[in-house]
Amino acid sequence: MNRSDRFDPFNSRLCRNVRNSLSESFRKALAQRRILPVQRAAEALSADPLPESVIAYIDHRMDLYRQTLADLGARQLEQPLAIALAIWDRGLFFEMHEYLEPFWMAARGGEKRFLQALIRAAGAYIHLERGKVAAARRLAGKAVSVLESCPERLAPFTSPRILTGALRSLDPVPPTLTGAIRTGPDD
Repeated sequence: MNRSDRFDPFNSRLCRNVRNSLSESFRKALAQRRILPVQRAAEALSADPLPESVIAYIDHRMDLYRQTLADLGARQLEQPLAIALAIWDRGLFFEMHEYLEPFWMAARGGEKRFLQALIRAAGAYIHLERGKVAAARRLAGKAVSVLESCPERLAPFTSPRILTGALRSLDPVPPTLTGAIRTGPDD
């Protein structure tokens, strides 16, 4: 497969527009707790002929969005951090970043730094998916230093050590965060 045959939002305006449109509509779907905004966006995007890689991306994202919304409903998740971690667990790192960004922009002090660290953690995995290890390492390092300074923020939801350990080692397999067993704030 050559470069033009894969979905690449970093080098293709079409792919970037598709990713951004779907992500924006997913944020609306999260607020409404229904898939309709994403379905409408996907239909609008599909009105024109699209390369196979773009169609496959849209189909795959739709499946992940449906799974995420079903998970949120089944688990009755309402807190923004719990929702963000559920989004992470589906491998939707760009969408997690987009979901957390308004909370980050409104936050102050330590909360702002903590949310930025989670956004950077997601960014590290976006870079790892692209094979950009140096960029992933830089973001992961910045995220780890903050996350380790406030494990109590993650502890009600997941084991902070699971995330910081994966980021430290640049584990190519992202950790599952919402099912992590916790025994205390330092886990």
